[in-house]
Amino acid sequence: MRAMFDRIAWVYDRMNSVMTAGLHHRWRERAADLARVRPGSRALDVATGTGDLAIELARRGASVTGIDFAPAMLGVARAKAPWISFQRGDALALPYGDAEFDAVTVGFGARNFADLDRGLREMVRVTRPGGRVVVLEITTPEKPPLSWFFKAWFDHAVPVLGRLAADPEAYVYLPSSVRRFPGPEELAARMEAAGLEDLRWILTAGGIIALHGGTRRP
Repeated sequence: MRAMFDRIAWVYDRMNSVMTAGLHHRWRERAADLARVRPGSRALDVATGTGDLAIELARRGASVTGIDFAPAMLGVARAKAPWISFQRGDALALPYGDAEFDAVTVGFGARNFADLDRGLREMVRVTRPGGRVVVLEITTPEKPPLSWFFKAWFDHAVPVLGRLAADPEAYVYLPSSVRRFPGPEELAARMEAAGLEDLRWILTAGGIIALHGGTRRP
């Protein structure tokens, strides 16, 4: 999987903008709002990719670290935001101490965790008690007509875009990873089991995007 993300790093931002009509920036803004960071906060963005969510956190005055396992994605992130500390590492074994951060986020990366529950526990572990954990992810709408559109778009249009981007494997993986990922209620339950309370989620874009936020228990 690391090799796949390294291959698509050069086109990743452009494809995101095409597939979402540019709305992915607004979704990351909302995720950063849910993180409740402010000047002086320390924030960690897990599976940071090309760094867009880390940049949103930094715009709110936080001192931000972004971590990802794909060197090419980190190269793009560092070129975009050299003032942010981008580090290579494993989301399932975060190289930080307990309770180091005021907020920990992941945007469109949780579905790529090889072990979702372990990844969530790691995010909670490095968050201080009372701090925030936020997950921004694609979810599968269940009600027509949006469910019909979603299926047509992800099963047919997205793979075509992948062929145009010269990496069909990556954009066949995308819809399959979304289908495997838990729905909003199950994800909230798993975040709670990882050590969070006050779980809330927001569905936007007609139910295609879910933003979950919770607070680490004391």
